[in-house]
Order: sequence, then structure tokens, then C-alpha cells
Amino acid sequence: MSGGHAPIQVTVTGAAGQIGYSLLFRIASGQMFGPDQPIVLRLLEVEPAMKSLEGVAMELDDCAFPLLAGMELTSKAEEGFEGANWVLLVGAAPRKQGMERSDLLTVNGSIFGPQGMAIQKTAASDVRILVVGNPCNTNCYIARMNAPELPAERWFAMTRLDENRARTQIALKAKVPVAAVTNIGVWGNHSTTQYPDAANARIAGLPVFEVISDHGWLKGKLVETIQKRGASVIEARGASSAASAANAVIGSVVSIREPTPWGDWHSLAVVSHGEYGVPEGLQFGFPVRSDGEHWEVVPDLHHDDDAWKRIRVTTQELLQEQEMVKGLVPS
Repeated sequence: MSGGHAPIQVTVTGAAGQIGYSLLFRIASGQMFGPDQPIVLRLLEVEPAMKSLEGVAMELDDCAFPLLAGMELTSKAEEGFEGANWVLLVGAAPRKQGMERSDLLTVNGSIFGPQGMAIQKTAASDVRILVVGNPCNTNCYIARMNAPELPAERWFAMTRLDENRARTQIALKAKVPVAAVTNIGVWGNHSTTQYPDAANARIAGLPVFEVISDHGWLKGKLVETIQKRGASVIEARGASSAASAANAVIGSVVSIREPTPWGDWHSLAVVSHGEYGVPEGLQFGFPVRSDGEHWEVVPDLHHDDDAWKRIRVTTQELLQEQEMVKGLVPS
């Protein structure tokens, strides 16, 4: 083991799934928690996938990762979350043909409610949780509400994939390296109503609207492309985003546990405390910055009428979802 650090416990649910398979090797290699932090992977799966999970664990063993201090494989939630410092809730019921979003919310609510309870009961006192399984904002809300003793600030839902998608589209349009594009906020729900905000973004420190003269594209096609990108990937690949989602999981955790570069921000769905008029308690996508210990929603950003309208639409959708799942959360 390197560095003399005690191992941290990292739980991944749906660990034998597509995203899990893209994610676990990168966690074990040190990309999420750094090159000298040993980890124990706690891998949670449904009973029918346990055999497949054993194969994944064999492959992890066969990589001989110096930082991988151990693995626990289980289909029992309380065992999976035992002592966890970080929980990555990746596993979720996929949307099937002809399924309404309300059906999907109900099916997933019955997964995420009990997981929230189990995390509260057995995870470490400093646990932090990132929800990846979709619909991730509302799944996160359900789990969080079922773990009322845990601070709401410990819960995150993933909008980083949308941020990364927007960064690349802007970089391609401006013909600049993707590293030049910063300050992308994705507002609201990780769904087709989300609002990727180019107006407050920067290219090499300059406002995007100064660098890219095609403002119609920035306000229209860009937003639409990001909103529908997940569906485009499914159409092209015949399966949903897995490696890019896993990459966004890494980026999300790093953006919480490491200080945000000065002047920049990243996108995470966090509990609303009324910022920008968003109703309190929603799990809402905001631009967020961290000092490595605590995070905050970036204050005082300016929006035009079009942006406010889009933020209202995505807020309404989240309120509707909240209404649909009210039977799954303690009143």
C-alpha cells in the first residue's frame, strides 16, 4: 500500500453493469481519490448479477492495482454500505420501451428509498453520496429524504456529463481545445429540460458570447444538442452512455473533494436552499464550487429572460417528479 494512508471504503451499486464496468478500474487505479489513497471497493449488485460481478472482481484482481486494498461483493444493501466513506449509486432500473417517466420514478423509488435508509444505518459518519442512476435528481431526492439524519449537503446527483458534453460542443464550435472552455453551469434536472448555460461560460477567460458570434446556435442548437445527447448516443450505439458517464462520475467526485480552480465552477445537482428562486429541498443542478471541505452554489450569476424561462421549465418538471414520488418519502 502506498502513502501510509488508511484505506477508504467506496461503495458502488450496480457494480456489474455497463457504467460500473467502465468506472471500477479507474477508481482502483487512483483517478478518483488520488495516487496515494488506498481503497476498499464495496460492490453491491442484485442477486442475478452476482456471478457476473465475480468476473469483474477477478479482472480487478488481475490488474494488480497497488491502491486496491480489498473488495467486498454483496447483494445486501446494509453490507454494501457498511462503513462507506463514499457511495456511488449507479444501479437503477432502466427505462423500458413504452414506459412513462412516472413509471420509471416509481420503480426506482422502491430501490432508492431503502438504499437511503441503509446508508443512514451503516455508512461511515462522513459519508458522501453521488447518485448516477436515472432519473438521478429525483432518485437522489428519494434516497436523501429516507436518510433524514444525514446532512442534505452530503447528497449529490450527477449533471457533470451534461457539463462535459456542453464543453466539447462549445470547443468544437469555437475551434479551441476543450481545456479552454470553463464555467459551464447546467441548471435543473438531468433530463430533456436541463439548461446548459453558455451565457455565463468562458473560453480562455472571455465570455463565450464574445468569442462565438452565432448567438442563435448558443441559445438554441447547443441547448437542444445537450438535452438530447443521451438519446443520440443510444440511437448510435444501441446502448446508453457508459464510459462517458463513468468519466463524469470521476469528475464529479474530484470536483467535490478537491478545491475548484480559482474563478471556475462545475455542475452538480445539490439540495436547494432557495438560490435563484429555486424551491427549497429540490435536488437541483447548479454551478457549484468547492474548497475541498465544503461546497457552495455560485452566487450572483446573471440570466436573461430566455434563461430564466428555461430554469422555470426545468424547476416545474422537478416539482412534478417530487409530487409523483411523494408516497415514497417520509412525510
